[in-house]
Amino acid sequence: MNKTLPLVDDIRIPQMGFGTYALKDAKQATLHALQTGYRHLDTADYYRNHVEVGQAMQASGLRREEIFLVTKLYGNTLAPDKVGPVVDRFLKELDTDYIDLLLIHWLSGIPAEDSLAAMETSRAAGKVRALGVSNFEVEDMQAALATGLPVCNNQIEYNLEEHPEDVAEFCLANGVTVTAYSPVKVSGGAQTRKLVAGLAEKYESTAEQVTLAWLMAKGFIVIPRSNNPKHIESNFRSLELTLSKEDVAALDASE
Repeated sequence: MNKTLPLVDDIRIPQMGFGTYALKDAKQATLHALQTGYRHLDTADYYRNHVEVGQAMQASGLRREEIFLVTKLYGNTLAPDKVGPVVDRFLKELDTDYIDLLLIHWLSGIPAEDSLAAMETSRAAGKVRALGVSNFEVEDMQAALATGLPVCNNQIEYNLEEHPEDVAEFCLANGVTVTAYSPVKVSGGAQTRKLVAGLAEKYESTAEQVTLAWLMAKGFIVIPRSNNPKHIESNFRSLELTLSKEDVAALDASE
C-alpha cells in the first residue's frame, strides 16, 4: 500500500513517487511504474516528456483521480503573464484536465511571489490543485511563505550524500512537505557504504530500498527513477521495509 501524506486542505500525496527525468523511454517506464503500483508521477517542462507521461497515464487504464501528477515551471515560463498559457499547454501535453501539484522548478530572476500569484490564479480556476516550489533554500522559503499563498511542498536533493538539514527542518516545522529527489545516491564515504551494505544484509533488502526506507521514515516523499523494470519494482517494495529507530539514527549520523 502506498502511504500518503497530507499536503494541503484535504489533498494527500503518495509518499512514494516515480521520477521521470532523463528516461530513455518515458512512456514505457512510466507505464511500468503505474502497473507496479506507483500512483505519484513527477515530471517537469524541462524534462520534455509530458506527452509520453500523459500517454502512459492513458494506457494504464487507471482513473485520473487515482494518479497524483506533479510538474514544474522554469525559466521565462515563470513570468506572471506566461504562467496561465503555459499551464494550458501542460494540460494539453499531459492529456489531463488538471495538475495535482505545480512547482516552481528553479528560481530564475523572476520574483517567486509574482510567479506564485499567477500559479494561484490557475489553482483558483481548477487547473491546479496545489502549489509548491523546488530547490528553494531557507530564505527563499521564507519569502514564498510570506506571500500567504498555500505553498505546501519543496522538492530538494536529499540523500546520504546531500542532506541540507536547515532546509528540511525549516519546511517540516512550517507545515511544508519535502520531496527528496535523487534519493538513492550514497556518499562516497567508505563508512556510509559499509553501513548501508550492512543494513541491506540485515533487512534482506537492496541498498536502494534501505535509503528509500530511511527517507520515508524521516517523513519525506521520495521519487526514485529508473529505466530498468526490475529496479522500478524493487524501489517500490521499499514501502514494505521499516527500519528501526536506531538504524534511522545511524544513517542520519553517517558522513
